[in-house]
Amino acid sequence: MEKYFYTIGEVAEILGESTSLVRFWSNEFPKFIKPQRNAKGNRLFTKEDLETFKHIHLLVKVEGLTLEGAAKRLKGDRKEVVNKARVLENLRAIRQQLTEIRQDL
Repeated sequence: MEKYFYTIGEVAEILGESTSLVRFWSNEFPKFIKPQRNAKGNRLFTKEDLETFKHIHLLVKVEGLTLEGAAKRLKGDRKEVVNKARVLENLRAIRQQLTEIRQDL
């Protein structure tokens, strides 16, 4: 069953980053990430927000772009960013599978 909302901690864990960085990116990219709030005021992110976080992570951490550069790339044609993010995610999954196979040997 697929989740509808992710907490800031879950997003941070998926990205392998700190919650403070996720919070910072959430504040720096308000045009792309619009978290909802629960009754306690905690941020809740949708699957689309999570994908946007993955794209930001790719652009900033992997490609080394500034926040302004990442925002420009997200405003433009996102196909290239989406494809790179998919490839990176697939490579991580393959690495995880290979690690599990290695441990079983």
